[in-house]
Amino acid sequence: MSALRIAIACGGSGGHLFPGLAVAEELRQRGHETLLLVSSKQIDAVALQGSAQQNSRAISTVGWPGLTSPRIFKFATTLLKSWRECRAIFRDFEPDAVLGMGGFTSAVPLMLANRQHLATLLHESNAIPGRVTQLVAPRVTRTLLGFSACGSYLSNARWVVTGTPVRQGLRQVPRAEAAEKFGLHPEFKTILIMGGSQGARGVNELVLKMLPLVANQRDRWQFVHLTGNADANIVEINYRRQRLTAVVQPFSSEMEYLYSLADLVIARSGASSLTELSHYGLPSILIPLPTAAHDHQTYNARIFGDAGAAAVFAEGKLTAPRLAEEVTRLLEDQTERERMGRAASGLAGKEAARRVAEEIEKCSRN
Repeated sequence: MSALRIAIACGGSGGHLFPGLAVAEELRQRGHETLLLVSSKQIDAVALQGSAQQNSRAISTVGWPGLTSPRIFKFATTLLKSWRECRAIFRDFEPDAVLGMGGFTSAVPLMLANRQHLATLLHESNAIPGRVTQLVAPRVTRTLLGFSACGSYLSNARWVVTGTPVRQGLRQVPRAEAAEKFGLHPEFKTILIMGGSQGARGVNELVLKMLPLVANQRDRWQFVHLTGNADANIVEINYRRQRLTAVVQPFSSEMEYLYSLADLVIARSGASSLTELSHYGLPSILIPLPTAAHDHQTYNARIFGDAGAAAVFAEGKLTAPRLAEEVTRLLEDQTERERMGRAASGLAGKEAARRVAEEIEKCSRN
């Protein structure tokens, strides 16, 4: 088919941005032109540093504050500003279709595209739809789902399960190469701790309380801890205090090395992170973010827990001794880790980026 121009609204968090980048990669390989619509948040700028070949534009975004909030006036003015920005971008770019990857960055581009009678597609990666998905899904040409369980909440939408796309750069790296990249030991058991693209203070604090309880494993275990910007210094100090081998970073754009080295992952349960865990077939301890909208991270985690791919704990009920016990149990049981890894691989949405691209092409032809 002839080349299309596709605008992809995908900013605000790594969970929205990274799958959007994966779709853009696939579309460009199929001969189409893509433009990413992102937020002005620092995480978007950092995540795009390795994608110089991908055009992007930042638009104004703000989350729904609630009808009685004093911030409702700021929300209204930002919404109007975003509408004007998107209208100018569409005038210049002339998209044939608009794909939204969820979140408030998607709302205005999709509503404007719908008004201009363009093909509109919305991807919802979570097991339960977010506020924007509930609002927009009945109005778009097609809704694309990461988990089939989400479809039961979208009776008024035209939906299809595609899985959540994974970036092509997430390849398997030889363990020795991955260890050398970060100056770590290839023979040590490696625990990867990550709280999502913006960090997770609750997870950070739990792990820091656990460290004295596992310090006697310093000759066998090592850690890679992605903290978010706020906690990097205090986390690094605590690893040094316990004389544990650790790489501490606020954020990493080289996740292929970290996933390839990890024996066990401690993480939140955002859909994009879970997709990447399944892509690498990694066993995990999941601690859903308790303040996530509609508690969607708990629903996501349950899918992995029920499949036997993860041990799932509520943050408020998980203590440092219990976390240390679970980490020790899993690191000492290779058979169990391998079983969990196979279960995680079974949840991977194979060729999700291709499926999303094909849906865009179908909708654009009609």
